[in-house]
Amino acid sequence: MILIIVLLLTLGWNSAVLAQAPFYQGKTITIVVGTKAGDVYDLYPRLLSEFMPKYIPGNPNIIIQNVPGAASLIAANQVYNVGKPDGLTVGAIYPALYFQQMIKRPEVKFDWNKFGWIGSTVTSNHLMYMRSDTPYKTIENVRKASQAPKCGATGATSTGYYMPKLVEETVGVKFDIVSGYQAGQDIDLAVERGELQCRAFTITAFFAREPFISWRKRNFVHVLFQTGSKRDARVKDAQTIYELMDIYKTPAGPRSLAKVVLASGEFGRPLVFPPGVPVERLKILRDAFNKSVNDPALLSEAEKRRLEIDPGTGEELEALAKEVMAASPDVIQRVRSLLGK
Repeated sequence: MILIIVLLLTLGWNSAVLAQAPFYQGKTITIVVGTKAGDVYDLYPRLLSEFMPKYIPGNPNIIIQNVPGAASLIAANQVYNVGKPDGLTVGAIYPALYFQQMIKRPEVKFDWNKFGWIGSTVTSNHLMYMRSDTPYKTIENVRKASQAPKCGATGATSTGYYMPKLVEETVGVKFDIVSGYQAGQDIDLAVERGELQCRAFTITAFFAREPFISWRKRNFVHVLFQTGSKRDARVKDAQTIYELMDIYKTPAGPRSLAKVVLASGEFGRPLVFPPGVPVERLKILRDAFNKSVNDPALLSEAEKRRLEIDPGTGEELEALAKEVMAASPDVIQRVRSLLGK
């Protein structure tokens, strides 16, 4: 009889322990990254994967799955529709995918407002580099050119596509945009081969890795413009889009378009859950993200890897998503025109 009581008590105690075990204990979180390994969009989630587990109760393993293509639209669709809402699938996607939803592209299989926003590692202001052996030294040179410079892009929601288009719309220049590259690295190789002359992408990436470090040392490229509200000290000679709009007296309509488009920089490099993940698991990941991006060890490692950290919280991204998706019909029509729809 005593043996039976002891056995029952033991079973009850084990059950209680199991019931209290953290959800993430013994599990693996997969971060689906919408670009190739080695791209800066890939380097940030890899850095986080080294630090976030210690801030998640249960200390799960975190792995990276690269799903490149269509400016991360493929990855976003996969996370939204295939990823189970159990808190084990995270997406690292491009920040401007909401453009595609705004203009109702049939390829879009997600609702920007329904992602679970975890956080963003860095605000992404942008620039355009131009080969220095071209005649395009300034925006005015591009405005007056008889032949537009060729810029590379992965897709319509990549910076390489919509940023030149925005400058066309607001300042009146013309770029010949060549889309369809799988990743930014492929565009840079095309620039080195002379197939392209320019590319728009993040300032962070321009200062984070090769070939740009070597390119700057030998003046292979120069910066044509940048997107911040004020000039980044590292490219202080390049005008901002806001300065250019003042110089060329851009009217109110295109300026409203610029506000919605440049919000993509505030989304930065977002991490998202598919819809339906329990609120408590979203909070766990948000807390782990916030602690990770403030961890002195992560900040030190990021500095070594030339990765800037300027984080945005999941709550901030969630509010921004609601704001941009509430854009007026006029602005949405301008986005459609911008993207060639």
